[in-house]
Amino acid sequence: MSNQSNDERDGTGDRIDDGTGDRIDDGTGDRIDDGTGDRIDDGTGSTTATLGRLEEGSERACCEGSAIDDRRPDPEAVANEEAVFKALANEKRLAVVHALRDGELCACDLEAVLDAPQSTVATHLRKLRDAGIVRTRKDGKWTHYRIADTASLQLIDLAAALGGES
Repeated sequence: MSNQSNDERDGTGDRIDDGTGDRIDDGTGDRIDDGTGDRIDDGTGSTTATLGRLEEGSERACCEGSAIDDRRPDPEAVANEEAVFKALANEKRLAVVHALRDGELCACDLEAVLDAPQSTVATHLRKLRDAGIVRTRKDGKWTHYRIADTASLQLIDLAAALGGES
């Protein structure tokens, strides 16, 4: 129940809570919770209205302005990040990265690590190379692979941490 002696008027004839725990009357007949646990009634039968709805234009203010433009990601950066995640989103390619953690390996060594034929290993290595995760070094007829940037290893470590491993 509202205690009118403790209510003030906001110039529109609507009652405003003065902090005593009374409900706010915004003139629409809707009841708004003042934070004391009183029920909220937004006129639709819903009990989810908030005081923020009383602020004129509050819904528009969050969706307008240059702040949104500043947060738009660079499409090229997103495409590059997607390529990295796609390259790492394969058990065999992750195994290659783990095998290369301690240094470079020859393609034939990676065949043994993956227990896979040369063509399969070559396909996985190409995807990792195209994503910038591994680099190659030719030594005669042999091709050696190594991690291109330790950031790839950090990303895998973060994934392990997110997955609950330590």
